Amino acid sequence: MDIDYRLAFDMAPVGLALSRQRTMVDCNQVLCEMFGASRDQLIGQSFRILYPSTDEYERTGARITPILGRSGTYADDRIMKRVDGRFKGETFWCHVTGRALDPKDPHAAGIWSFEDLSARRPVRAELTPREREVAAFVMDGLTSKEIGKLLGISPRTVEIYRARLMRKYQAHSTADLVHRLLAG
Repeated sequence: MDIDYRLAFDMAPVGLALSRQRTMVDCNQVLCEMFGASRDQLIGQSFRILYPSTDEYERTGARITPILGRSGTYADDRIMKRVDGRFKGETFWCHVTGRALDPKDPHAAGIWSFEDLSARRPVRAELTPREREVAAFVMDGLTSKEIGKLLGISPRTVEIYRARLMRKYQAHSTADLVHRLLAG
């Protein structure tokens, strides 16, 4: 039996995008529905339009490049933004996994999957771009020192962001913060 790879791509249960130099060259319907956009609105666009801010897009690209270069793959949970439709501009937690086709040139070409986590992890508090990044790493169980190294900021600065998150979510400990972030 022959496998129709185009049909498999289109019918995958997660959002999929093929990229060249961080620009979408193809995507499936699940990705379109997740971001509230048509294929015509996404194909040829930079992944930038899926991020809440340009800063997050730039910092994420810089952070994942060396990891893609070493292993060829990258995955994380991050806050993304709906592009159009009735939820235009809404932010949501998304699990993103990517594979570079050539680890020596990580952004040359790749395949990316997107899983909408909003049903089990809603975004309820208004967070700054840096707070969103710190929150994602806190949920992964990283220490302030580890987060600081990944983000290129001091552990003390991470503690300041962590304290802001704890105030916004009225959390009493890091474990409580993680629980509240997961609950939204």
